[in-house]
Amino acid sequence: MTEHDPWMELLQDVGAIQNGHFLLSSGRHSGRYVQCARALELPKTATALGAALADAIGKSVDRVMAPPLGGLLIGYEVARHLKVPFSFPERRSDGTFALRRGFMLQPNERICVIEDVVTTGKTTLELLDALRDLGARPVAIGCIVDRSETHQLANLPIDSLLQLAIPTYVADECPLCRQGLPLHQPGSRDMTAQETR
Repeated sequence: MTEHDPWMELLQDVGAIQNGHFLLSSGRHSGRYVQCARALELPKTATALGAALADAIGKSVDRVMAPPLGGLLIGYEVARHLKVPFSFPERRSDGTFALRRGFMLQPNERICVIEDVVTTGKTTLELLDALRDLGARPVAIGCIVDRSETHQLANLPIDSLLQLAIPTYVADECPLCRQGLPLHQPGSRDMTAQETR
């Protein structure tokens, strides 16, 4: 990937790639944050990203699922281009994923899990476990931006439009903290913490 990659240019043009000091949903710190919601704000752009990611998946799937909140728009667009159903889980009070709203999975249904950005893959792994517990068969993972180190989760390769190597730090070793830069929490995992900071 180069800075002149067309997907990189698109994300930069819409302000989806931000520089600063960020607290990621994993608890790690980073000097760069990817906010794909900015790229999905315009339906035309969301359609283009969804079509390209659907082409990148390269596997036959029965359904696309995406964890809320970041994966919902791109997950729907990928499902639309693959011409398969789209559904999403919601969190129970204990924090685990459950299907609601009448969504049901068939035994051994081949599922493609779509995210906007994968960094540590914590949320994606939670969803993969929940899907297996429900008797489904996750066969593909896709995202707009893959920030992971291994580019795979649970022995499934991550299909992405863009791979970015962005260093992350545990809080005690964060050079941005040592520089005294203000810390921002832009993610959606803990909205209460954001609203009260």
